Amino acid sequence: MSRSAAAPAPRPGKPHGVIVSDLIELLRLAGPVVLSRLGIMVMGLTDAIVVGHFSATQLGFHAMAWAPTSVFVTMTVGLLVGVQVMASRATGAGRPHETGAVLRRGVVYALWLGVAGAALLAIAGPPLMHHAGLDTALANGATAPLVVFSLSLPLFALSVTLSFWLEGLGRPGLVTVAMWIANLINLAANLLLVPGTFGLPALGAVGAAWSTFVARAAFAAMLAVVIMRLKDARAMGVFDRPAPDLAAAREQRRIGYGAGGSNLFESGAFAGMSLVAGWLGGYSVAAWAVVLNVVAVIFMVPLGLSTATAVQVGRAYGARDSKGMSRAGWVAFGVTAAFSLLVTVLLYPLRHLVAGAYTTDPAALTLIAPALALSCLFLIPDAVQVVCAQALRARGEVWIPTATHMISYALVMGPLAWWLALPMKLGVDGIVWSVIITSFLAAGLLLGRYRMLDLKER
Repeated sequence: MSRSAAAPAPRPGKPHGVIVSDLIELLRLAGPVVLSRLGIMVMGLTDAIVVGHFSATQLGFHAMAWAPTSVFVTMTVGLLVGVQVMASRATGAGRPHETGAVLRRGVVYALWLGVAGAALLAIAGPPLMHHAGLDTALANGATAPLVVFSLSLPLFALSVTLSFWLEGLGRPGLVTVAMWIANLINLAANLLLVPGTFGLPALGAVGAAWSTFVARAAFAAMLAVVIMRLKDARAMGVFDRPAPDLAAAREQRRIGYGAGGSNLFESGAFAGMSLVAGWLGGYSVAAWAVVLNVVAVIFMVPLGLSTATAVQVGRAYGARDSKGMSRAGWVAFGVTAAFSLLVTVLLYPLRHLVAGAYTTDPAALTLIAPALALSCLFLIPDAVQVVCAQALRARGEVWIPTATHMISYALVMGPLAWWLALPMKLGVDGIVWSVIITSFLAAGLLLGRYRMLDLKER
């Protein structure tokens, strides 16, 4: 075919060309972020697998200790999302020097959050477990790893700020490399401490918690060194004391309040699922822990896509490009749904193999495999809702996602899980059904709001 007869390539200004450009940029940003988020979950996966093969009982202790810890972890992540959004907005507006002020505010805020969270978790966590109707042996076994988990919260909060800042600048690859080095450190520490290698005492779940502490410390230190050695660190104001800017500081916290509230409702509800599983018995706790861990590993890809989406939408927001905000969101929603569908098709036939990777205990396996099969039903809506929520926050819509998550997770999922699992006698499967129903509800509400903003800004 001659050149004149060939279909012309889309111009950058035409819709098709712009959509392709947005897709390429989404994948460019999301790739390293997804690998980084997978690294976070692989760290938890490593803990679960090493502890699970050491002892199914210790896996139950680990899961029970992680349940309240996860509430603090995810809420901290949400409260610090403002670092990512404000850094991307400053970049989109052509004001790179302001990103240094965003970083400094984020570091101070992170340290306050980390210390306060550690103190509250260590003081209130053990009594809460002992008065929540759990088996005494389960509550006792989870207490020590819970306290160790709390000690690493300040390090975790600091690393979140540093990684969010780099991702907001569109430099996620640096975070990814540091995260996977931290994973290697975590694996080595687990193999030493959990079973007690080289004559060390076998610490079980407590050993896994100390491994997390060591890995988080290493991750935060690596990110700090990376940022200080950036060639344009001075141009971005990293080493400058920023002038007081109360409006920017309030906006950075405001974004975090909304995301933190969302994460609190969501993570609190999932921690409540662990409590319901605890009422069902030790094997149910272990089974739900495996299901939650598998789904959480998969969820890291949509979470990475949500970060890339927030950066793209935030840049468009800073440039006052309403069409760009809308387009970036819908491209991301489509990519997220396609990925989740692919994973669903793969997980269902492999559910027995996946379950066997965690434990060889026959009693636990009879609970895990059916629950994993059911979990395939919520992978798509759960993934889409987290990407849509981040896109809305980057678009300036802070409280609608929070209200949606409060309704879906706090008001619907918790009571529904209890009713299905206990009075209806569906056990762990009942917990999974509550997640399915809630995920569709949250995704529908958030996508509807995003579409309303599109129509409003036309």
